[in-house]
Amino acid sequence: MENTISLKNVSFTGQNVRIIHNVTIDIEQGKTTALVGASGCGKSTLLKLCAGLLLPTSGEVYYRGKNISTMNRQQTLEFRRESAFVFQDSALWANQTLYQCLELPLRIHHPELSPGERRGRIAEISAEVGYRRDLQIRPSALSMGEQKLIGFARALMCAPTTLFLDEWTESLDDSAANRLGTLVKRRQLDNNTIVFVSHNPGIIKSLAQHIILLVGGYAYLKLTVEQIREDKDLAELLENGIV
Repeated sequence: MENTISLKNVSFTGQNVRIIHNVTIDIEQGKTTALVGASGCGKSTLLKLCAGLLLPTSGEVYYRGKNISTMNRQQTLEFRRESAFVFQDSALWANQTLYQCLELPLRIHHPELSPGERRGRIAEISAEVGYRRDLQIRPSALSMGEQKLIGFARALMCAPTTLFLDEWTESLDDSAANRLGTLVKRRQLDNNTIVFVSHNPGIIKSLAQHIILLVGGYAYLKLTVEQIREDKDLAELLENGIV
């Protein structure tokens, strides 16, 4: 099976601290992969390396066989159009309205759309994630949960085929978390590649097809959900501690 993302001997050092250590993993096309491990083990950093938001200190990261660090401008634009990232803190632009935050990906990647077509797409995706308040306000007027909804909507705006989700249900009530879970499941049916970080065992068991366990910045194990279900010790580890 084709790999969407491949990491080859990837290490990353930030602020003179080695965070990721010589990781070699493949993220398969059309599969949903969870990065799990104890707090501080490097999950979010590894997710950003997979997404090309961080470049490795050593090693290579490939997207569909192309080295992300050596992509030309057109290849980089295609990668950004085909992928999207939901940040743990939502990462909305504080000096822009919610509408402007949602509109920017469409302006960059689909300049052929008319203002009316952009409005229609924004209204459609906002309703899909369950946000129904005014879009002309700024992020500071929202709760953390509402900011998460807008961050998720922004990620879906250009219909990406690869999604990177960092603690994407944190700060959401059960109803909103379930709604976003349903949206992820729909994209699984469309053969999207999804990589996510979560501490929620229910989310992991519900959505993940592959699980990569990180320990101290090392990719310790890569397992399928079936393997975990068949091994009581691994199932208990996932349920009670490491996540």
